[in-house]
Amino acid sequence: MIKTRDDFREMLVEYGKISGQMVVYDFISPGEDEELEREAMQNGIQPVMINVREKDQMKQQRAYMGALLSLGDRKEVIPLVEPGLAMEYTLSTAIRKLAVVDKPSVGILQGHGEPSLNQLAQASQELGILYTVENVSVTDSTTIPFHIRSLAIIRPTDSIPQQVFSQLDNFLARGGNLLVALNRVEGDLQRGFGSGLTTGLESWLLEKGIHVNENFLVDQNCVQATMQQQIGNAIQISSIAIPYIPRINKFSDHPLTQGLEEVILPFASTIDFMGDSTITFTPVMFSSELSGTQPAPQYFNFQRRWSRADFPLQSQVLGAVLEGSLAGEAFSKMVVVADGDFAVNENGQQVNPDNINLLVNSIDWLSDDTGLIELRTKGVSSRPIKQMEDSTRTLLKWLNFLLPILLVLIYGGIRYQYRKNQRVTRMEANYA
Repeated sequence: MIKTRDDFREMLVEYGKISGQMVVYDFISPGEDEELEREAMQNGIQPVMINVREKDQMKQQRAYMGALLSLGDRKEVIPLVEPGLAMEYTLSTAIRKLAVVDKPSVGILQGHGEPSLNQLAQASQELGILYTVENVSVTDSTTIPFHIRSLAIIRPTDSIPQQVFSQLDNFLARGGNLLVALNRVEGDLQRGFGSGLTTGLESWLLEKGIHVNENFLVDQNCVQATMQQQIGNAIQISSIAIPYIPRINKFSDHPLTQGLEEVILPFASTIDFMGDSTITFTPVMFSSELSGTQPAPQYFNFQRRWSRADFPLQSQVLGAVLEGSLAGEAFSKMVVVADGDFAVNENGQQVNPDNINLLVNSIDWLSDDTGLIELRTKGVSSRPIKQMEDSTRTLLKWLNFLLPILLVLIYGGIRYQYRKNQRVTRMEANYA
């Protein structure tokens, strides 16, 4: 607890220096005063139980480890300063929320089967810290509001009318920026089947030089799923690899991938650039060194034994950014991710934190607000196991099997020779 307090104090001192002593702080102990304790809890700072050592004995003690920030009559609470976690992002975000009166707006396109804000709960919550998140519906007579500078198109499933693309071109022509996360294929693990998906968005992107292929990426670096099998009267539970749901941990050096360690992209497709030199194309996300593609439609065989030969490709592009005059003469930016599900909370399930960071980082970069990207991803810690070759795996398996036997044989041989030498020595002594 003392180390946590000291670390937080040092951070506040540093913030004070950077801001020209505009950050003024004070540490208090609410537990020593009932009025302060009541005020802390009213502000959302609840006590936590910590272990303390007194006279060689461990005891539990109530402690208040939160922070209350105020600016004028506005307040922001950090309920818990967690030990061992980087708090720069939390503190910087709280200060930004106090300092920014009018948040910039971010639009989420609706009307073509896209997920609602409820289905984007994690992303909406994170975006809502620094932005006002709005639903945007576009028709031939309804334009994208002028106060929106960044618009996200996430997983449309229905056909998009041509007039919507005309409005998107107008949006880009006035300097607006786009995040496009689309599915070119859909997969259903329950049915074991995947098919292609056409909404018209892929054709519009092709006009910009982006070709999102109608294929399934397969990658040896992938998630493991639990499968139940009925064997007689018993149910056997086993873990199997799902190469159609890759774990992506290969990124280029770009602000929107700053600090990312692992993004999960279910049923992703690959991207090719077919544009000209007037547009700057920068790949930002890649498959592993052992990957491949399969055409749609596709039946998923979960009993299949995948081998190295099934992954003949490497570093396939799964996400990219475009910069330049994408429509008209104005400069605009676009982020394209060849998977529309990566940030969607399906059935209320939590999404991998780095997936959310990827979406929010993209909006920050599109909105020219990259100051918090590096801090946001500091607390993320994914350490994927390095994939080994089949030959190495086989060698280790045989070593695990044969090495104990070999050690026993060596020990037995040494012990036999030792006993034999003892008998010879005794016989020689008796003969003498």
